Amino acid sequence: MGKKKAGKKKLPKLGFLYLDYVLRFFDHSNFRGWPDKIETVTYHWKNDKKRFIKEVRKKKIDVLIGNIPATAYETFREIARELPHVRFIPSMDTQFSNKSKENVTRFAWKYKLPIPQTHIFYDRAKGYEFFKNTKYPKIVKRSYGPSNYGGYFVHKVDSADEAIELFETKKYHPIYTQDFVPMEADIRVMLIGHKPVCAFWRRPPEGDWLTNTSQGGSMDYQDVPKNVLDLAVSVSKAANAEYWACDVAYGKDGKVRILECATAFAAFPYIRDWIGQYIMWSLSNGKFRKPHMPMFNWEELGKIDSSLLRTMRHIAFGKYTPSYDGAYFDDKKKAYGDGEYYIHELDAKYPMMDIVPRDYEEWPSEKWNFQDRFPLKSVKTMKVENLENSRIEIPTGDEASQELNISREELEELFASIKGLGAKKIKKIFEIFSDIAIVDVLEQQPSAFTCIKGIKDKTVEKIVEKWIDFKEKKD
Repeated sequence: MGKKKAGKKKLPKLGFLYLDYVLRFFDHSNFRGWPDKIETVTYHWKNDKKRFIKEVRKKKIDVLIGNIPATAYETFREIARELPHVRFIPSMDTQFSNKSKENVTRFAWKYKLPIPQTHIFYDRAKGYEFFKNTKYPKIVKRSYGPSNYGGYFVHKVDSADEAIELFETKKYHPIYTQDFVPMEADIRVMLIGHKPVCAFWRRPPEGDWLTNTSQGGSMDYQDVPKNVLDLAVSVSKAANAEYWACDVAYGKDGKVRILECATAFAAFPYIRDWIGQYIMWSLSNGKFRKPHMPMFNWEELGKIDSSLLRTMRHIAFGKYTPSYDGAYFDDKKKAYGDGEYYIHELDAKYPMMDIVPRDYEEWPSEKWNFQDRFPLKSVKTMKVENLENSRIEIPTGDEASQELNISREELEELFASIKGLGAKKIKKIFEIFSDIAIVDVLEQQPSAFTCIKGIKDKTVEKIVEKWIDFKEKKD
């Protein structure tokens, strides 16, 4: 009886997370064979949070599956906290990069992933000053939202006047700009359980720089380099992603850099089937077979016309076995990296892994939701509230500011030289702000120091004066 009960271990109750007006990534056909009813819960926007939470509880859902659009991300952060026993797939932390290009950048900075040199400004004046003193060309992007929408919100600027006019016209916020990196192409890599399952080149048309196919770019599936796949795997692991996609810039300088990464991406139905199979295997304690997608399957599938690929469903592959005669005579290998390998050997190098959900929030909104906390307005009028209740980081002015060679002792000495800042207030500054965040506060939002009792505007002015003197001596 004990064995029988163990074999019938209860499966978690699944639910599809849908939103009105948003295209669905999954449906029941992607989870073919799941024996129990899969519920659906639809979020209706506006003031629907309480009703949505109530419905999830009423249906006793254990796992909610689906992507969250950028415009609903912060709301679902709150919803997830109200449903602590519900697992979201992907998790809210994994979907952090879905919200904005700024989030992709901060994710990359944290995990030291290669990206183009990037600068982010919430202070318009600071951003415009940067444009007046930087080198060109620069790439300007609308940060909010995960998609370039065919490249229409990505711009190449060649002067400060052009950049400033663009932001005055488009009202993009924050100012998000990157160094222009001449590219051979970019490569989209899709992964399931950290294993690459599809990858293809997107090449710009002759004389252009945008690789989007909607802008005339071309694509092919052959010979994606090892360093690109290795980078995509490391990014997927950092995000703890059940499924993931990376856009990797393959520079003319031979370097690879992350351009975009997210759980929200365009995929043929058979790839969504594979994700469904993977999730069923992961949640079923062995009841469902772990799916197998051999490395470089995309090179063969990519030879099929895309109109047919859009209709192909539930593609399955068997694993390599030496028990048939052909294996003895088949010496076909693939050049890969510095050597040659049988495809099944590459499968061992890129295993499909089960994702264990984390029991903590990596990207809490109180700390990382800069867009809502710092709307487009003058920094001088920006109110700073509730900072003493948590250790926070002010949004960084640019990547380089994180690398300024300034020690804790130098910062303490700077504050100690200011009349009106005693030891207790200085200690409080370091309790509330990290060392790096202090530099960014000094650079972008010195008024934030007024959150500390006893620090007034006049003291902030003294701090700013000392900081300017300090930087001049440092240079």
